[in-house]
Amino acid sequence: QAHLEESGGGSVQAGDSLTLSCVVSGGMFSRYAMGWFRQASGTEREFVSTISWSSASIKYADSVKGRFTTYRDNDKNTVYLQMNNLQPEDAAVYYCASNLHWSDSEEEYDDWGQGTKVTVSS
Repeated sequence: QAHLEESGGGSVQAGDSLTLSCVVSGGMFSRYAMGWFRQASGTEREFVSTISWSSASIKYADSVKGRFTTYRDNDKNTVYLQMNNLQPEDAAVYYCASNLHWSDSEEEYDDWGQGTKVTVSS
C-alpha cells in the first residue's frame, strides 16, 4: 500500500497560480497512474486530472482544461498539478490518488493522500 502526501496548497487571489505536489512512498510509483481530485465544501469529490505511469496519457476535467497541467517525475516519486489563473470556483481540498490503471473515476483509485486546501479569493 502506497503512502501519498500532498503539499503546496494555500490562499491566493483570483488569477494567481499554485503548484501542488504529491509525493508517493511505499509503492511502485513508476507503475502507477496518478489522479488529482478535488472536493469543495458541501459538494461531492470530483475528478480534476489523471496521468498515466509513462505520462503518455493525460486527461483533464473540462472545468480546468487549459489552466491546469499535471506532470510527474518518476525519479522523485512525485506528481504535480500546476494551476494557473485560479478562480474562486477552484477553491477546494485537492487530493492525489494512485491506481494501477489510468482512469478518471475515483472508484478506480486505491490509495489517497490526506489532501491540501486551496482557497481562492476574488
